[in-house]
Amino acid sequence: MMEGVETTSEFEIGNPAPPRKKARASGLPPISTVNAAAPPSPLPSPHGSPTPESIWPSAPPSGASSPLPQAPLQPDLSLTTLLTLPSLLAHFTNLPPALQSHLLLTLLRHSPLPVLRTLHSVLTPTLARDFLTLLPPELVSQILSHLPFSTLARASRVSKAWRAIIDSDPVLWRDLLHSTKTWFGRDSEQAFANAVLARRAREHPSPTLHDPLPLPHPYKILFKSRHLTRTHWINNREPKHLSFPAHGSSVVTCLLFSHGRIISASDDHSIHVYSPVTGELLRSLKGHQGGVWALAANKDILVSGSTDRTVRIWDLSTGRCSHVFSGHTSTVRCLAIVKPEIIDVELEGRIMARQKWPKRPLIVTGSRDHSLRVWTLPRPDEPEYQGFGVEDTDADPGEDADENPYHRLHLEGHTLAVRALAARGRTLVSGSYDCTVRIWDIITGACKWVLEGHTQKVYSVVLDPSRNQACSGSMDGTVRIWNLDNGNCQHTLIGHTSLVGLLGLSPSYLVSAAADSTLRIWDPDSGELRHTLAAHTGAITCFQHDEFKVLSGSDGTLKMWDIRDGTVVRDLLTGITGVWQVVFEGRWCVAASNRSDSTVLDVWDFGDDEDKDWIGEPPGGIYDEDWLSEDEDDELGPHFVKEFLDDPEVTDTEAMDQDMIASELDSSNVDPQSARNQERNTPERSDMDEDVPIVPSIGLQILKPLPIGLAKAVIQQQAVLTRSVHSEGLADPTTHKDRQSFLITAKPQLGPEYGLTVFVGVDISLPCNVLYDATVVLIY
Repeated sequence: MMEGVETTSEFEIGNPAPPRKKARASGLPPISTVNAAAPPSPLPSPHGSPTPESIWPSAPPSGASSPLPQAPLQPDLSLTTLLTLPSLLAHFTNLPPALQSHLLLTLLRHSPLPVLRTLHSVLTPTLARDFLTLLPPELVSQILSHLPFSTLARASRVSKAWRAIIDSDPVLWRDLLHSTKTWFGRDSEQAFANAVLARRAREHPSPTLHDPLPLPHPYKILFKSRHLTRTHWINNREPKHLSFPAHGSSVVTCLLFSHGRIISASDDHSIHVYSPVTGELLRSLKGHQGGVWALAANKDILVSGSTDRTVRIWDLSTGRCSHVFSGHTSTVRCLAIVKPEIIDVELEGRIMARQKWPKRPLIVTGSRDHSLRVWTLPRPDEPEYQGFGVEDTDADPGEDADENPYHRLHLEGHTLAVRALAARGRTLVSGSYDCTVRIWDIITGACKWVLEGHTQKVYSVVLDPSRNQACSGSMDGTVRIWNLDNGNCQHTLIGHTSLVGLLGLSPSYLVSAAADSTLRIWDPDSGELRHTLAAHTGAITCFQHDEFKVLSGSDGTLKMWDIRDGTVVRDLLTGITGVWQVVFEGRWCVAASNRSDSTVLDVWDFGDDEDKDWIGEPPGGIYDEDWLSEDEDDELGPHFVKEFLDDPEVTDTEAMDQDMIASELDSSNVDPQSARNQERNTPERSDMDEDVPIVPSIGLQILKPLPIGLAKAVIQQQAVLTRSVHSEGLADPTTHKDRQSFLITAKPQLGPEYGLTVFVGVDISLPCNVLYDATVVLIY
């Protein structure tokens, strides 16, 4: 036998191994008995088992009779690394940046996925930077101005901060309106913004810091509304359509869409109010004894004129007739509600001032008795009045009007029936069958101009206060544009061959509709003909237009045209007897037509469920929202409203000065009583000051800014500045020596209350000879 080789046992050579007991099946896992401090037990077969030294380096040699004393535990690698980490970090810090990068990259390449994930979760928030909130507002506005509106919509959903920045940037949305050719000018954007802010003041009278997000700037809402109008109407979108019967088989003489209600009047003496969603008849207003031929609405107030010679005022919320005005001796053929607005008025000495006229809403009515009458629109809390009705045959309507506390003026001068009228501010335009157009001062009743030139009856008039002109359409087939300053005819628009019975005006277009089956689109500035819409085969019975489209009804069809190129977009109705009326606003379109001797109302909804903030722009730009105070009489007194900078020459930096240092306002805490008591330096009066009573001081209170940079400024009493003051150097009203002026920097997004319009990012200058009412409160 070779030395060192063990002999094979007898079991291995000749005898088979004894049988082993079969292991019982057990559901429990085997229990390990290996002790970390002792060598593991050898495997059953010495040839198939590793040596103890390979498993446990400190194990005694094989065959030893007794184990040697164990060596002390070796330091763990992780523990060693942790102990040496400070020196490693110091060494890493001293390496050059290039070598640091190389070392880190090498470590990352050898790191498992869980380690990389951990590293990513730590690095991502560390490296993230919200650049929109860190950059100055003017740079943010410049960056955002290069993005299309679809990208802006996605960016506004990134975070609340981004949404607040994007939604509250007036210059961004103004420039976007310009770039998409949806900025129309002529005060239309200002009127929309005023209406939105007035609606917010009514719906959110006390905005707080608990509001989740600032409300978007009105220009953003305007952009969305105009974008939806252009895409949903013109781009051949299929709207939802509803039809339902109305007024039996009678003619629908008037049709309005106001505050989510369809209001229709008929020659059957009735006025109906319907839901545009369901077609349900909400109210039936009964009281007139003749056909209703004139309607006007203002929120929950409806004014109607009838062949029974009366004017009735209705409460739409209850359906009740609260007032009956008599005075006309024949059919009331036309009427209008004149709402207060800021206009330019020439004072004595040819001084121009911005004033609010009328001081409270008025009603103007025109009749076939050749006259017009002016009435005060009653407030809901004022006494009711019931004048003589048609059944009072012995009564004198003129005497009743004289006794009526709401009757103001009786305008006489026309020699035949008054067929049409239009009114804004202090100006009233009337057109008559006597072939003339008259211009009246609605406050004094004076006839300023008698405009002669038409050779036949005048059937339609529109008033264009932004251009200081009026337009009239006549049976002689012409449209005339009149200058309100001198009464001259600026343009005679020739092209129609028959009665021009309908006129419409928008900021960019004058549209005429005639009995010759055509509509014509004119430039109101130059009088140039832009398009002739010739697809109807009968007289145009109704139409309405805006800056994108024209809807016209005629011989059994209701057509939609693209006003920009004069092409037909679609036929909304075909195969009907006739179209009586058509109106649209925002997402809604309503038409009254005759089918098989029955009157039907058709309603189209061009919006979706998410288009709730789609606000329509009414014809003429007159909104129902009362953004000016009406608690006044008609005594002469100038008022002021700040208009947003819409001049393209104004730089974005001026309009976007939103980052006024909050500490300037923070240091401006002035007690109103002490401010009134302090001495002020009053400048000398000029010749312009003679017509306005001077109150020598303005009490101004600047409350401490809220944490997000909001502040309030309250004018404490009526006062008139004796000279104009602009924004230069007036950031701190407590230190300005005149103490009659202050700078307001509008902050997002809590709009104005009451009378003074404020826009985000606009500094306000206070002009002289302007009466500031104590009720004017600014929140910015």
